[in-house]
Amino acid sequence: MRRIRARDPYGADGARAVDADVAGAVERVLDDMLGERLAAAAAADALFARDVAERVARFTLGGGKRLRGRFVWWGLRVGGGGGDAADAALRLAAALELLQTCALVHDDVMDGAELRRGRPALHAEVRAQYGRRAGTGDGGPSAAAFGRSAAILAGDLALAWADDTVLDTPVPGHARSAVHALWRSMRTEMVAGQYLDLHAQVTASHSPARALHTARLKSARYSVERPLLLGAALAGADDRTTGALRAAGRCAGLAFQLHDDLLGVFGDPAETGKPSGDDIREGKLTYLTAVARARAEAAGDHAALGVLDAALGAPDLTAAGLERVREVLVSTGARAALEDKAALLADRSTAHLADLRTADPAALRSLHGLLRATSGAGTPEPVAAHGGER
Repeated sequence: MRRIRARDPYGADGARAVDADVAGAVERVLDDMLGERLAAAAAADALFARDVAERVARFTLGGGKRLRGRFVWWGLRVGGGGGDAADAALRLAAALELLQTCALVHDDVMDGAELRRGRPALHAEVRAQYGRRAGTGDGGPSAAAFGRSAAILAGDLALAWADDTVLDTPVPGHARSAVHALWRSMRTEMVAGQYLDLHAQVTASHSPARALHTARLKSARYSVERPLLLGAALAGADDRTTGALRAAGRCAGLAFQLHDDLLGVFGDPAETGKPSGDDIREGKLTYLTAVARARAEAAGDHAALGVLDAALGAPDLTAAGLERVREVLVSTGARAALEDKAALLADRSTAHLADLRTADPAALRSLHGLLRATSGAGTPEPVAAHGGER
């Protein structure tokens, strides 16, 4: 792993340099920070460092668009921040990447997903490593059980590193209380959303309203809204700016998740990094399938309902079966309804920024473009939602 140290304080020129490549700046801070974490893990135990800590680091550095970190940065810049707060913003961005690692690794365990970003999921990788040795002793765990347990620990470690990063980050005094409150709320919302996702599967919920509420908690808020607010808090942004960023982020975050639901069924696995139709096979409550069911029920379309009933939660769903689900999603108008709703949310997101005044119009333009792309309204980026590539 390369080690890149922060070069100099982020004055005006330094902040503008980050503007040109926010993802790269987050990557450098993250790489440096993970190098320190790995050294501490190795000092604790070499086997633990190799099997768990290094996997956390590789996973965190090995993919993603640094979406959440980019929103922290542009929240800071639109809010008028830079200088001393810039380093804090990049460190919080790194913490968000680790929080994302925790969410993805645990999500794959709960879903039994075998692939992530086109590679074996972490639990599958550990299972393969110890497949010939696990369970050979009396009462020992199977390789699969060991892989799941190791992945849970890896996710826990990523969360601990994320929290440590937030606590260790020098935050300007005016922002400390707000930043820590946002971080606490974001973690709780994310876990609540994950639980609601699981609960909907076990109770076979079909409510479109419940699907939207779960999406907001599980992905929308921590992917866009909360990162923007973290940046605004660091900048000491005024109430008007903070309110506009909150509203814009809330709309774009939900559009982001709706777009991700579409990709999960209709997307190219080469771009999403996961097999198409996994949400269907796992019986997840998504707005897409909930709307399809509601429309089929309203129309008395028993054939469409039969297709959905047979497919949702069927782990052995074939490619032909998935194609029949796609046809139902189109014929009921669910796909078009979701696309319309996502487009409306994307428009509302940027409309919330229309009257915003900032000392840095270029930052506002950059945020505007990122919100559109994240919402699926611009050129779609195969970025990860909490449950998609996530």
